[in-house]
Amino acid sequence: MIEVRPGGRRRIDRVLDAGYVRGLDELALNTLRERRNEAAQEETDLSYLRRLLHARIDIVRAEQERRAGGEQSSVVDRLAAILADNAIGPAAGSGRHQQLEPSRAGEYRRQAEALVGDADLTDVVGLPDDKLTAALETYAEAEAAVSTRRREVQGVVDAINAEIASRYAEGSASVDELLANERSRNEGDNR
Repeated sequence: MIEVRPGGRRRIDRVLDAGYVRGLDELALNTLRERRNEAAQEETDLSYLRRLLHARIDIVRAEQERRAGGEQSSVVDRLAAILADNAIGPAAGSGRHQQLEPSRAGEYRRQAEALVGDADLTDVVGLPDDKLTAALETYAEAEAAVSTRRREVQGVVDAINAEIASRYAEGSASVDELLANERSRNEGDNR
C-alpha cells in the first residue's frame, strides 16, 4: 500500500531514502531539525492512516461477530461503542504522542476507502460473508504494510533525535542558542 520509490519526490521517499540519515554528524543543527520535523510529519500521517484502517478492521470484525453470535442489533447502532473499544484499549506497538496534525487526512481516507473497491463499509450488513472476509483481509494487509513503514520512519526520527541529543550532551549545541533562534524567528513572523 505505501510504496517507497527510490529517488521519488514524495516525503516518504525522501525520509526513507538511505541517504537521509547518512552523515548526520556532518549536518548543521538546523538541517537536522528540519529533517526530524519532516520525518515526524510523515510518522503522524502514517499513524493517522493506520488508525483509519484499524477503525475499518474493527467495524468488519464487529459485523462478523454479530453474525456468528446471531445478534440482532446492527453494527451502525453499536458503531460508537465499537470504535470506542479500540480507542480506550491498551496501546500496542511503538506509539508516540503526536503533536502534529495529519497533513494528508483526506487523501488517506480516500485511499482506505478505495482498498475494498465495491465493498462499501456503510453497508457491512449487506455484504455476503465472503466479501466481508475479503475486506477484512485487505484492510489487515494494508495495516501491516503501513505499520512497517511507520516503524521505518520512527527509526529515522530516532536516529536524528540521537544525533541532536549527542550534540547537546557534548556541548556543540545549546538550549540558549535554540531559544534565541526561536525568538528571532517569532519576531520575524510578527512583523
